[in-house]
Amino acid sequence: MNHQLSAGSCKLLQSATPDDTQVFESEHTLQLLSIKKVGNTGNPNAPERYRIIMSDGIHYMQAMLATQLNGMVQDNAIGRNTIAVIEKLTCNYVQEKRLVIILALRVLEQTAEKIGEPTQIEPADMPASSSTPVESANRDTTASTSAAAQPVSPVKAALVAPPPAARPQAPPQGRHGNIYPIEGLSPYQNSWTIKARVTQKSDIKTWSNPRGEGKLFNVTLMDDSGEIRATGFNLVVDDLYPKLEEGKVYYISKARVNLAKKKFSNINNDYELSLERNTEVEECLEVTNVPTIKYNFVPLNGLEELNKDAICDVIAVVKEASELGEITSSKLQRQIPKRELTLVDKSGYSVRMTLWGKQAEQYNIPEPSPVVAFKGVKVGDFGGRSLSMFSGSTMHVNPEIDECFALRGWYDNSGAQQSFKAHANTGGGSSSYAFKREDIRSFDEVKDAEYGRPDKPENFCARATIMHIKSDNIAYPACPTTGCNKKVVEMGDSWRCEKCSLSFEKPEYRYLISMAVADYSGQAWLQGFNEIGQTIFGMSGDELVTIRDHDTARYNQILQKANSNTYNFSCRAKEDTFNENTRIRYGISRIIPLNYKEEAMAMRDVLYSAWAK
Repeated sequence: MNHQLSAGSCKLLQSATPDDTQVFESEHTLQLLSIKKVGNTGNPNAPERYRIIMSDGIHYMQAMLATQLNGMVQDNAIGRNTIAVIEKLTCNYVQEKRLVIILALRVLEQTAEKIGEPTQIEPADMPASSSTPVESANRDTTASTSAAAQPVSPVKAALVAPPPAARPQAPPQGRHGNIYPIEGLSPYQNSWTIKARVTQKSDIKTWSNPRGEGKLFNVTLMDDSGEIRATGFNLVVDDLYPKLEEGKVYYISKARVNLAKKKFSNINNDYELSLERNTEVEECLEVTNVPTIKYNFVPLNGLEELNKDAICDVIAVVKEASELGEITSSKLQRQIPKRELTLVDKSGYSVRMTLWGKQAEQYNIPEPSPVVAFKGVKVGDFGGRSLSMFSGSTMHVNPEIDECFALRGWYDNSGAQQSFKAHANTGGGSSSYAFKREDIRSFDEVKDAEYGRPDKPENFCARATIMHIKSDNIAYPACPTTGCNKKVVEMGDSWRCEKCSLSFEKPEYRYLISMAVADYSGQAWLQGFNEIGQTIFGMSGDELVTIRDHDTARYNQILQKANSNTYNFSCRAKEDTFNENTRIRYGISRIIPLNYKEEAMAMRDVLYSAWAK
């Protein structure tokens, strides 16, 4: 099958400015010479990005594929030498070069012979001999012998960005005439407008600390190219909170673009918007070409394949909903509403979904077994796999999408009578919880996320250094009966175990370790039992207690030598109440001395990962 490429399109696209909407919205028949996955920010939840080298038979140029088209690459719908009609593009400025983004395309021929001997076009906005450090460091060989500059991830671009005075700005725009795609936003433009739908709007939150008081809210904005989170503080809340409504479309401009704080957001975007006093928000009454919420659903049986704390979308039938309950937050010192849902789907699995705060209070669906689509929920591993909503999550009851109709039909026909399998416990309550590098959390992250809150113990991993070990009560007298380990009481010349109803000549001392450890973010107190002490001291509890009772100087020397050693820890956070005082305790499930060869190999793998390229 012979297809005629749009000769001259690459040169036209390369030289066009973002104002030339006719160029970017016209159709161009081009050949995709190569498709390459490029690094993002190292965030495991961030979407993959693909760079395209496309040719018109005479010249070739690079472009980025919008993330909503990633499925075409992953499903092999497009590949090397695919001929396609590029139906819609957009253009932006990043790091002194144009970044062209493909928003829509249709395939004419999936695999074809290479057409012509195209050559690279020199960038129109800088001399042919010039090259930025970013471009020089990111060259990639294409089908021809020339090299095409590879776009860098936004985080890397921020690290090597030129001083503000040297950064190019996008051309000035008319009244809503130059609409930028969300995916093309970066800190390097000063003049832009986006046209986006508000898909989620939070409640107004307040805070009070020694530095003062304040309030904030955030919204999730979506257009054809992607999503972004926007946050307003204090006086901006009074001005913009009433204007922005879920489901409506707005023109938004004059907000500040910052690097995203990933721990506060589940949005797959490296940037976020800060709404300011001069931010302009105008409702758009013409809402064509603005998408509704996009989902990437994971079946309930696929949750096992996701890491703990991963963010995902699910659609399921709510088989059961508990009554509204409350828990006491030790951090916030107040009651938090809570509701549990039991979700099922066609995969034959069930999973528990936890709603918190107003989401729990406002859940009031009168119909039995509704179909609900959840976006941006967090995966937990308590009691197997579980799910929970948080401030950035949304749920939509009986959405008008194909997946909902299919699920409704299945449940009404046969699903209601089906038995469902719960996710097996993957170690949430097991003392043998394995150390996993992907589960490593800093102590600041653990505390900020309130690991161990009531009814929700959490496993996590840490790499930390021992700073201090409490020397008093380092071991306790235990029953020597195999499998008992209960504390025994001294009674005259013997030691009595009430559980076994036996007396012994002497006890077996078992470690009860309490120690302060630290990582780069801060310090935490960890508690561990016998195996933990044996790993740290290299001797049994009986041996160390004997040394303590007969040679104080040597005992103190052993404790001192145990300090400043670094280990990998598997831990469990759980709330504990003692003498009417409630606090979070961090218990050690497993301790592993560092294998420096293994650690070096892991660092090597990071350096060779897509993120580092």
